[in-house]
Amino acid sequence: MKYIERLISELQQEAALTRSVLELVPEDKLSWKPHAKSMSLGQLALHIAGVPGAIAELLDEPVREIPVVPLHEAASLHEILSTLDQYVTLAETKLSAWGEAGLMETWKLTSEGVPILEAPRIGMVRTLMLNHWYHHRGQLTVYLRMLEVPLPSIYGPSADER
Repeated sequence: MKYIERLISELQQEAALTRSVLELVPEDKLSWKPHAKSMSLGQLALHIAGVPGAIAELLDEPVREIPVVPLHEAASLHEILSTLDQYVTLAETKLSAWGEAGLMETWKLTSEGVPILEAPRIGMVRTLMLNHWYHHRGQLTVYLRMLEVPLPSIYGPSADER
């Protein structure tokens, strides 16, 4: 199995797990925040839904300027879930298009044209796309726990499923 196929398989598996968490977001709590400095539940959920595709778009060109990441608040659970579907499909498409050779190409992040990060695209897929996604999904489970929402199994039974 090629590395690109393993990445796409991981993306699909994690997308299903992410969906199982996002489906539990209470629509009437989208503006709730655990702290004044935190994203709202709706911002965090929509960010999680969009991370795979947004990062794939960022990584598509070999040199990119640091983006401004908008943190819009979702208006509905439907918006969150449809964004997840759209952006996971986009990420799969980009990964397939890059192929093995594209994963090994050097990718650069710049600030006002000055390179600040340079690495093989594969490293950025792991760090920016996947690990970043998992981090925020874990953050979402804390938000849900604070809202007394029973959590699903992610990598094993949750305390709510025992």
